[in-house]
Amino acid sequence: MKGNRKTLFAVAALAVVAALMLGIWYFTRPQAQEGAKTVVVEVVHADESAKEFTYHTDAEYLGELLLAEKLVEGDDSGFGLFITTVDGETAQDSLRQWWCITKGGKQTETGADTVPIADGDHFELTMSTY
Repeated sequence: MKGNRKTLFAVAALAVVAALMLGIWYFTRPQAQEGAKTVVVEVVHADESAKEFTYHTDAEYLGELLLAEKLVEGDDSGFGLFITTVDGETAQDSLRQWWCITKGGKQTETGADTVPIADGDHFELTMSTY
């Protein structure tokens, strides 16, 4: 009986901690900015050439903007948009390539569909290998 109480207490404590962490994330996550904004997207190709694209948009999330402007193509996965092609260049699985999304040089923590955009943001899409 004593072992069951300890297990029940541990499970309850874990549930409380998980709920607190979820609540903290929910209230501190980056918020999308409504309305008109200007966003720069820099594309760094496999040959290290770079192009900058400046967009004026009402989109709230990066994936929405990139698809609307036809800068990217990709597959819709269970985790959102998986970018396969940027500015006409397709990542090759055989070369272990993928498109890395960074904002101001720091890798984003989520996929393009959930990266909020704000006026003046600068994003980079870089062909990378793993």
